[in-house]
Amino acid sequence: MPLDLILGTAGHIDHGKTALVKALTGVDTDRLPEEKRRGITIELGFAELPLGPYRLGIVDVPGHERFVRNMLAGATGVDLALLVVAADESVKPQTREHLEILRLLDLTAGVIALTKCDLPEPDWIDLVEEEVRDFVAGTFLADAPLVRTSTVTGAGLDALRAALERAAARAVESARHRRGGPFRLAIDRAFSVAGHGTVVTGSVLSGRAAVGDELQIEPGGIHVRIRGLQNHGRPVEEVHRGQRAAVNLAGIHHGQLGLGQELAASGHLVPSQRLSVRLNLLASTPRVLKNRARVRLHVGTAERMARVVLLDRDALMPGDSAPAQVFLREPVVTTWGQPFVLRSESPVATIGGGQVLDSDAPKLRREQEQPLRQLADLQSDDPTTRAAAALYFTGWKPWQAHDLARTAGVSEWRAPGVSPGMASLPDVAHPRADARSSPENGIESVCESLVERGDLVPLSIPPGRTVAVHRLVLEETSQRIEAAIEKLHVKHPLESVFDRARLSSRFVHLRGGAAGGEAIVAAVLARMAAARRITLSERGVALAGRGPQLSPQQRDLLERIVEVFRAARFQPPAPKQVQTQVDRNQAAVPELIKLATTQGRLVAIAPDILLHVEIEQEMRTILASRLADGEGLTVSQIRELLDTTRKYAVPLCEYLDRIGFTRRQGDLRVRGGI
Repeated sequence: MPLDLILGTAGHIDHGKTALVKALTGVDTDRLPEEKRRGITIELGFAELPLGPYRLGIVDVPGHERFVRNMLAGATGVDLALLVVAADESVKPQTREHLEILRLLDLTAGVIALTKCDLPEPDWIDLVEEEVRDFVAGTFLADAPLVRTSTVTGAGLDALRAALERAAARAVESARHRRGGPFRLAIDRAFSVAGHGTVVTGSVLSGRAAVGDELQIEPGGIHVRIRGLQNHGRPVEEVHRGQRAAVNLAGIHHGQLGLGQELAASGHLVPSQRLSVRLNLLASTPRVLKNRARVRLHVGTAERMARVVLLDRDALMPGDSAPAQVFLREPVVTTWGQPFVLRSESPVATIGGGQVLDSDAPKLRREQEQPLRQLADLQSDDPTTRAAAALYFTGWKPWQAHDLARTAGVSEWRAPGVSPGMASLPDVAHPRADARSSPENGIESVCESLVERGDLVPLSIPPGRTVAVHRLVLEETSQRIEAAIEKLHVKHPLESVFDRARLSSRFVHLRGGAAGGEAIVAAVLARMAAARRITLSERGVALAGRGPQLSPQQRDLLERIVEVFRAARFQPPAPKQVQTQVDRNQAAVPELIKLATTQGRLVAIAPDILLHVEIEQEMRTILASRLADGEGLTVSQIRELLDTTRKYAVPLCEYLDRIGFTRRQGDLRVRGGI
């Protein structure tokens, strides 16, 4: 079976791109009446060219500067380029812009065709060829074959086919890693066919799809089903990476679709209005790119107005590159490593481009050193390093193993029986190689490596769930919790522990989004307690080794308060009464009473009734001796035994019932289970 690749044409208007495609394939890609009348390509045209072991799907793009946006849409998914230069005109403005765009799209292979070689004298053609060679020096076309052709005489067409076949062989490697990923097609046309309904066309960017598959359109979150498929006019049961496809869809009207939307495996693409990128500014750009500059972003078939925020400088000089974030007016769908092109807002011209590093990025700030280091790791050639960085930016958001195909460019493949809806922590125990990937680069193998080297930390979340988070995200969260507890210690120096619920509420929405809310926070607290960074008990949470910070006067007042409750025995004063009885530092009394309770020196019977711990034990001893014979006691009898009043006797009895020391039986209290 031939290997499918996408070939994109490029070049100035009227340099003979469409005529050359027709001479090579027999297909006239100028299909619209307006194109016929004006003699130029306006919309994208498509043809197919078999070349030995390869089958090229040709995308013929417009050459007029007014239709560069159409050219950019057509360049989506291109594997190799055919740069067309007319021998009678040589290099022109759109030749230059198209080559810059091809460079920004990170192509590695191509061929140069000199067209109309039947018109000028041979000496002139020699000069043009020399100029073209100078023009492509330093680009991926520097050593590309240059073939002289004429569609009138047929000269050079066989040589051009041979050159394209050799270029296809070079392009295969750069396209190979995308063949096993989830299905993805960037829509470049949407229309209706009588009797069939909605049809979309585009180049298959990755993976494969078959008739009957359930897919999703993003942005939009629209679920659709494939009713039929065509490849260059031929009905087929399946399409795959490197092919042009016409897809007949059920479940949507063509009026809902347009440029910038993509057809993909369900759950694969995530719309976003913020991207982290590596940005390259063209050396030919006449001015610097200032921080927060407004630009036009072209990615896939989408064109979006955007603002560029530079992460390590105030301005980007022509020819330089830098990490940046792109804030979009409308959402787009991208994946790791996807190339994009920037054009200036006005006047419109290509100024730069780069690669997407994080397709759904959190907002970053210059002073954050760790995120910049992780962005650098996202440019690594090592898939495990990229995956670790991608999971750092994922934060606490729920993720599944197959997401790494989108976020880190890791080849997607699954162990037997593992569906796309895997648990949050991937099952990495049974990696398997298949025809689409190798065990060294597969998602399961990468996840296993991340766990083994400690970059990915599994956390047990009740009931019976496990989530995995990057170790740095876990550490950042732990540090934030420590800082929050420290603030509580400073704000409330007389308290020894703090309510866990009050602390957890501050961290329910963790970086990247909650992935379990309070259950996640509880798991982090337990891990911190195991590491002795905090103390954790039923009473609350505190920093390890950190107790209340009392002045000498406060320590003295604490002892006096405790003694008041000891002396009061079974008729203790309310906290407000104690507060009025001291002659200084009255404001500290409530917190000191709370501290004494936390320390176990006072026992809370009811909201405003506390007993000294020794008095509480004495109460149990007195009542235990009377309840030992199995007879019960009334509230009045208990009141008399404790020498107190009914005001206290009733709450005391309720407290004893609550802790299980007694059990109510009609009007009597009998001995409980303890």
